[in-house]
Amino acid sequence: MSVENSGDPSAEALAEAAGVFGLLASPARLHIVWALAQGESDVSQLAERVGGALPSISQHLAKLKLAGLVRSRREGRRVVYLADDPDVVRVVQWLLDRRKGEMQEHGSPERRLSGSVGDARGFGA
Repeated sequence: MSVENSGDPSAEALAEAAGVFGLLASPARLHIVWALAQGESDVSQLAERVGGALPSISQHLAKLKLAGLVRSRREGRRVVYLADDPDVVRVVQWLLDRRKGEMQEHGSPERRLSGSVGDARGFGA
């Protein structure tokens, strides 16, 4: 029995999306994208906000920039970073807002996460 799903994403699109989710699987990178969604920032400000060392934050920014999720511009001697993919920013904001609401509603992280793996409510599922 052959089932044709012409609406399925291509293998290339799935691999690209998995790559983005892989990048965002790091709490530090997720925090950086969230912070940059609130407004532009330089490495020092991000390191202070995210709580990481400058070299570590710089490496995270380089990976995010290479993936097209973040861009930078020079202001004199200072390099300013900003979120560069509004769709990814919306997904990150949605996920963090949803988790914040569930945390307030249910309390324990174990309880929240146990029933949510594969749950895509809010994305038309």
